[in-house]
Amino acid sequence: MKKIVISIFSIALIASGGWSCKSNSGQDGGSEDSTKVELTDEALLDSVQHRTFNYFWDGAEPTSGLARERYHVDGEYIGTDTPDIVTSGGSGFGIMAVLAGIDRGYVSREDGLKRMDKIVTFLEKADKFHGAFPHWWYGETGKVKPFGTKDNGGDLVETAFLIQGLLAVHQYYVNGSDSEKALAERIDKLWKGVEWDWYRNGQNVLYWHWSPEYAWEMNFPVRGYNECLIMYILAAASPTHGVPAEVYTEGWAEKGAIVSPHTVEGINLNLRYQGTQAGPLFWAHYSFLGLDPNGLQDKYANYFDEMKNYTLVNRAYCIRNPKGYKNYGENSWGLTASYSVKGYAAHSPNENDDHGVISPTAALSSIIYTPKESMQVMRYLYNMKDKTLGKYGFYDAYSETDNWYPKRYLAIDQGPIAVMIENYRTQLLWKLFMSHPDVQKGLNKLGFESPYLK
Repeated sequence: MKKIVISIFSIALIASGGWSCKSNSGQDGGSEDSTKVELTDEALLDSVQHRTFNYFWDGAEPTSGLARERYHVDGEYIGTDTPDIVTSGGSGFGIMAVLAGIDRGYVSREDGLKRMDKIVTFLEKADKFHGAFPHWWYGETGKVKPFGTKDNGGDLVETAFLIQGLLAVHQYYVNGSDSEKALAERIDKLWKGVEWDWYRNGQNVLYWHWSPEYAWEMNFPVRGYNECLIMYILAAASPTHGVPAEVYTEGWAEKGAIVSPHTVEGINLNLRYQGTQAGPLFWAHYSFLGLDPNGLQDKYANYFDEMKNYTLVNRAYCIRNPKGYKNYGENSWGLTASYSVKGYAAHSPNENDDHGVISPTAALSSIIYTPKESMQVMRYLYNMKDKTLGKYGFYDAYSETDNWYPKRYLAIDQGPIAVMIENYRTQLLWKLFMSHPDVQKGLNKLGFESPYLK
């Protein structure tokens, strides 16, 4: 970390989002001038984490307490998109971000518990489908908001992301005060109510969707590798609706076909990535917000090594910059699913899926794999100031080539930033999630090795 002196008062202001350094060079991401006071790494991390936490605290949908699917600073939304739509998966990430904020003292433990109580109360009453949550709800009513025509029921992947967060909250409160223990018990009921086995559709694989109106017509059996590893682990871990190990080995791993050694950008990868040689970076993030990749391995991969290399592939592609986009490089890299100049897109390190759009969540949520390289991007973005940074942290995406800097946020992208920063700093969310007895049983059931396993 850089040893640069800065006043405690200034750090506090920055961390709360109340102060920023301005310079001519900072506006275009250029070199810093001699008058600018530069933050230490720790102060910068806290500033970004605190701002991003506020997306899920101050910016939460007020009735449910859950994360808004998106927030547009200009107040302009397209079609049926409205600020009252809340997201299940993004809320799972947000719950973990809030938990870290409680532990850091961004809010009091009492106020944090009140927020968690509001969230759990909403989830207890909201639409569920064989215990699984939909992708979206209307925050004011708890009624499902269809993600698509036939996607109006349970979304098992988004459910897994939400449950991942809830289990971390459970562990945070399970040995606390009487009111905290009571909340943990209610979370336990939500966890045990998810019918993971129903989503097998009678087969040794998990299906992404089920609808009370369209049944299995979405027809999406989930096979690896992608963002869904956590779903299979939780399905195996469930004490009430668990699935046998064969669902993992035959469905997710396809009887070993998930192993497919190959090289991208001169970097070795061991897994087969669905539909591509190396996909968007959120595949390295979503499952590992609670699941600690350090020392985690099964017969298919060492997950920290694999995800680190996967991240380095993404970075190396941006540095090579085969399409010649402006300022792609060591300071500006990271391709993942986000807003885009061509609408919402899953940006990946190949010429077909690269639209010149950098998504801050990509590099910043990779800080656990590439701390030095991710900090370099964080500083670059911070020095761009208003182009990339707002009250809820870094905006979702930008393109220097197209001079495109939309002031928009997506919950599913903001959450991993705050969570992974905390895991990088203290491992808090990893320690909580990995300590859950059911999680440990599930990992053992599937043949995983981890320092957390007995």
